[in-house]
Amino acid sequence: MSLIRPLVLGCALALSACATVAHQPKATSAPVPAAQPAVAAVPADDNLNAALWSQRAVEHDLIYQEVFRNAQEKLARALKDPSWDALPKDDRTTPVSKKLKPAVVLDIDETVLDNSPYQVRVIRGGGEFNEADWAAWCKEAVARAMPGAVAFTQWAASHGIAVIYVSNRAKDLDEPTLRNLRQAGLPVSGPEAFLGLGTFVPDCDQVGTEKGCRRQLIASKYRVLMQFGDQVGDFVTVLANTPEGREKAIAPYRAWIGERWFVFPNPTYGSWEPAVFNNDYTLPREERRKAKIDALRDK
Repeated sequence: MSLIRPLVLGCALALSACATVAHQPKATSAPVPAAQPAVAAVPADDNLNAALWSQRAVEHDLIYQEVFRNAQEKLARALKDPSWDALPKDDRTTPVSKKLKPAVVLDIDETVLDNSPYQVRVIRGGGEFNEADWAAWCKEAVARAMPGAVAFTQWAASHGIAVIYVSNRAKDLDEPTLRNLRQAGLPVSGPEAFLGLGTFVPDCDQVGTEKGCRRQLIASKYRVLMQFGDQVGDFVTVLANTPEGREKAIAPYRAWIGERWFVFPNPTYGSWEPAVFNNDYTLPREERRKAKIDALRDK
């Protein structure tokens, strides 16, 4: 066999291969997706679902409407009964009589005004409640009325029943608080309609944020037909803020729930929370969280 033919054939094959490679289309890379807008990082917060429920769950609004409607239906009967009184015995320092004007007593925050926007700000900022930010929010005076609150309080006022707001907002927040109440459509008879934290009550020692002294002040002038709130302390003095102490405080008055006392749910904050970590806010946040987890029941 001649050696020239294989050599020529090999060269031809090599050239063919080179030509094939040279004419292959260049591989194209996958298209680069358009840059997505950055999403603001919000730190994890145990209060997220609570605030979301308060703002977006229709059930939240229905509960408030139900409670206020139920109360209004019973208010006329309470007004006609001269012995009817909604103050606990320790606060009824002045005997009930026909001489006393009728009144209803309501907490403000999460009872007649919705402060969930403040809770949202705390969540988005990754911080915790602090007095300065809270006072700044109160001074904005933009909190909305809770569903049913305006209709109930306006009805009470139109029937000669004093509407008194007892709140643990500081007394120096009285002007923006009264302005917010009025702007929300809630009746305000005057400065005395708001009894904030720090209200002076003669011959009564204020203990922490308890409202007993202010209820005693009301007792000297009014026959209280109903009380409204989202905390046990809105109705009765809690001597020991532990789960057991809170139960003990409310025990003698359970029959009044839905009759003289009307309670609203507040999953975002309250004295029920520190009750499980010995009311010690100096504990690191994670230690407080662990105490709350340990307090849960799974049976």
